[in-house]
Amino acid sequence: MSRNRGFSLIEILIVLAIIAGLTGLLVSNLDSIFGSSKEQIAHIFANETVRAPLMAYKINVGEYPSTAEGLKALMKAPADKEHRWRGPYLESLPKDPWGNDYCYAYPGLHNGAKYDVWSRGNPGKDEKIGNW
Repeated sequence: MSRNRGFSLIEILIVLAIIAGLTGLLVSNLDSIFGSSKEQIAHIFANETVRAPLMAYKINVGEYPSTAEGLKALMKAPADKEHRWRGPYLESLPKDPWGNDYCYAYPGLHNGAKYDVWSRGNPGKDEKIGNW
């Protein structure tokens, strides 16, 4: 006589408890998993994405946009620079991963004669994510 044996109720409950525990760990760490990717996105924009449009602007206009002109100068010519401006260099200004505008300063405090671009970062933390 062959006897087919299935899983006992205890074995099934143990497997379900393990799955529930792993799911709980995953859900509790989602913020840190996705939070770090938001910081990476902000870092990439500040360091890489805006570099080429700012260089093209500088080549055509002769200098980086002033702090007052900001990154909007990459989309629309500043009033006193229309004759040299060959843009738009960006179609739109993206928001940082937390939905805020990126900040810009020229000359930069961190990069000397160059510009600073940064995100204010996660509203719950006091850290700037920039190109320095």
